[in-house]
Amino acid sequence: MLAKRIIPCLDVDGGRVVKGIRFVDLIDAGDPVEQARRYDREGADELVFLDITASSDKRDIVADMVRRVADSVFIPFTVGGGIRTVEDMRAILTSGSDKVSVNTAAIKEPSIITEGARAFGSQAIVVAIDARRIGGKKATSDSAASPPDASVSQHWEVYTHGGRSSTGLDVLEWAKRVEDLGAGEILLTSMDCDGTREGYDIELTRGVAEAVSIPVIASGGAGSLEHLYEALSEGKASAVLAASIFHFGEFTIGRAKEYLRERGLPMR
Repeated sequence: MLAKRIIPCLDVDGGRVVKGIRFVDLIDAGDPVEQARRYDREGADELVFLDITASSDKRDIVADMVRRVADSVFIPFTVGGGIRTVEDMRAILTSGSDKVSVNTAAIKEPSIITEGARAFGSQAIVVAIDARRIGGKKATSDSAASPPDASVSQHWEVYTHGGRSSTGLDVLEWAKRVEDLGAGEILLTSMDCDGTREGYDIELTRGVAEAVSIPVIASGGAGSLEHLYEALSEGKASAVLAASIFHFGEFTIGRAKEYLRERGLPMR
């Protein structure tokens, strides 16, 4: 089994790290540069920096902030939000990031994935998928004894523009396609679970992880260290993205890694 990764996420709006619930009700969570430095010291495996309103507001990412964050850490660093062209990718990568993340642009023009992979390598191209469950509901331990009604059609739909716009695309089919187009990794966020602290959508995560051969980062819903373990084991994710449990000092990266190693998972 390949070593698993823990990746803190820096969602940024207006130059500040923010955290919300299901993509709304945002609260301030600090300065992105200071947060990045702290996570680097704590031993995070990577960082993800997302300008969460760049696409919806038709804004470009502030390159200066990207440089300041990148200059503050010594671990792999992914940047996303408002990236619409290969030249946008080039600008972000030359500002100091190791990878770029695309979502809205990839839906509008899937060829950007292939063009980016050719220009910078698949390892530098992350496709973010924001997923919402259609039909049924997320399984819980209380519902394990009573499986969902098989007559109820369940699937996940892809959303864009920070979760504001439905695409009609099926998540599993889109995940397979982005792999074929050359993406090196998928950042998979459950909109239903985001910020709830009730756990990742394990069915969604496992479904995508089993559908593709590239790494899948699980995102949305972490509220405990057990949730991280579930996503990495039952959900078959290669990495877990988390914000709330780390931003506000509830757990450190080191404690999380120790817990996961104790549960038998190989960690970086």
